[in-house]
Amino acid sequence: MKILDNHIPAAIAPEEQKELISIIAAVYNIENYVERGVNSIMNQTYKNLEIILVDDGSTDGSAGICDRLAESDDRIVLIHKKNGGLADARNAGLAVAKGSLIGFVDGDDWIDEDMYEKMYSALLEQNADMAVCRYRQVYKDGVLDESVQRVILFEGDEALRYYVEERDEYNIQNAAWNKLYRKEVLKDLSFPTGKWYEDVMFTTRAISRAKSCVYLDTACYNYIIDREGSIMNNRINSRIFTDLIPTYREKTEFLKEIGRPDLADIHDYFFYKRMLIFYNKIKKARLPEKRKYLNEITSVINGGLAQNRSDFDRIYNCSIANPNEKRKMNIFLKSPKLYWFVMLINDALILPLKTRKALH
Repeated sequence: MKILDNHIPAAIAPEEQKELISIIAAVYNIENYVERGVNSIMNQTYKNLEIILVDDGSTDGSAGICDRLAESDDRIVLIHKKNGGLADARNAGLAVAKGSLIGFVDGDDWIDEDMYEKMYSALLEQNADMAVCRYRQVYKDGVLDESVQRVILFEGDEALRYYVEERDEYNIQNAAWNKLYRKEVLKDLSFPTGKWYEDVMFTTRAISRAKSCVYLDTACYNYIIDREGSIMNNRINSRIFTDLIPTYREKTEFLKEIGRPDLADIHDYFFYKRMLIFYNKIKKARLPEKRKYLNEITSVINGGLAQNRSDFDRIYNCSIANPNEKRKMNIFLKSPKLYWFVMLINDALILPLKTRKALH
């Protein structure tokens, strides 16, 4: 790892912007957002762009806005297609992309005007296969931006390791949209159609292929967290069981296949940690299928840990494991009811006590 503090990637003069970057933006029923998002791509300081807009069968005014924007900028390649979901729309964009570098922008988000110039410049400076930037979390009542003015070069498998370890200081994430990829890194890769959480395996495979990855610890992408109608706002739903859990299991198997059982265990540690978080959220929620969801979460945990104690010991002794998580899972495996009672006590008594001590 190489850390460059207080580093800003060099500006790239227009005459030196020779490589074509293809930016794929999927659009579906976001008429109140799409113009801002596409304009932010059109106004990039890096001008040598192919802007691929994929209208995924919008039924509101989004398609007409895309038509108008395409008429205003000859860099825009516009695809109107039957609705097939975000993964299918991105795949349609990948199929026609001509650039030697590929980026993605969700149509309801927007990007800083120098995002791709900075990312491309950093990629060139560090001779990397892939660039990643931090992003702002945009809420209705404010913005969270944890930017630090530095650039980090991950070499070998460092980026994959920190990605799997979910390091807060390196905001790599599953998302496809805060990254710039050399096209060869994405060769033969596609997003799984008809599924949510489509970024997980795409990103995992891409990072595993990159020989080096440069990380800009500065937010360049503006990600809307709480847009009404966003599928990601409905966190507790059947897709956890039909899409998310199978995807996480696929990621575990992939990490084993590429010879990284250590990272597979770390990934499983976070997987089971999430299962307990989902269990807690479901217990607190008013859901018509509450009992069914609780039983399914319990079955997933018991099927993966209770029946194979050696897996439990190995996963919860991985390099980043927190002993508190091991204790919580031990209680759950003995009795989900006891676990829930302990969590209620923790929330009602222990957490407020810790908060008061911290304040004093």
